[in-house]
Amino acid sequence: MQTYCLIVQYDGTDYAGFQVQPGQRTIQGELEKALQRLGPNFIRINGAGRTDAGVHSEGQTVSFRDERLTVPVERLPYALNALLPRDIRVIESRLEDKDFHARFSARMKTYRYQIYEGEFPNVFLERYAYWSREQLDWAAITECSRFFLGELDFAAFASSGSSVKTTVRTMHQVKVDAEGPVKLIRFTADGFLYKMVRNLVGTLVDVGRGNLKLDDVRDILASKDRRLAGAAIAPHGLFLESVDYS
Repeated sequence: MQTYCLIVQYDGTDYAGFQVQPGQRTIQGELEKALQRLGPNFIRINGAGRTDAGVHSEGQTVSFRDERLTVPVERLPYALNALLPRDIRVIESRLEDKDFHARFSARMKTYRYQIYEGEFPNVFLERYAYWSREQLDWAAITECSRFFLGELDFAAFASSGSSVKTTVRTMHQVKVDAEGPVKLIRFTADGFLYKMVRNLVGTLVDVGRGNLKLDDVRDILASKDRRLAGAAIAPHGLFLESVDYS
């Protein structure tokens, strides 16, 4: 039995998220259908991150185990891309140790959120960036983002629907790039809670609009009360950028 690893890019606009859902079109479902056409048996895959509906990926990692797949591992991207929809692409494939698991072996993940500032929406960014007509206070956003560094309890930024044992996560980096019309906020952590990044960005945008002060965010983080934090921002500006196993 061999353990396969794939790196997958996708535009999540037209999907109900990564994870298989009955009666819904999902990234996992499309990948599994393509794999089944390559081999005689059904293959269940595991993803490093269960991205929500509308969320994109530049570096989703997928793993699965199989002993009957006849396509050489180096040819898998070519074979799968011939079968997948145009908004899903496998860009890398390799074999891993038998204990490798895309989700549980991950050391860190990086998500990026994109915000476009301008008088009018940009037709070429509509699927990939949140539009803000008003100019946000990016100095305040940058200062506030430092509150989220370190080993912290992010309960105030975890949406309901998660069954995790603990809401403590270690945030290794939050980087704000406010140059140009498309602003970027990157989060690198050992793990993320359900809708955590979207909740964090929603709160940061409230800071940028002057609806929340820096001390308010400190209090929200300490409260562990989801009701006090900003609403989850729209999913279409969010990308799973990379997964680190080193």
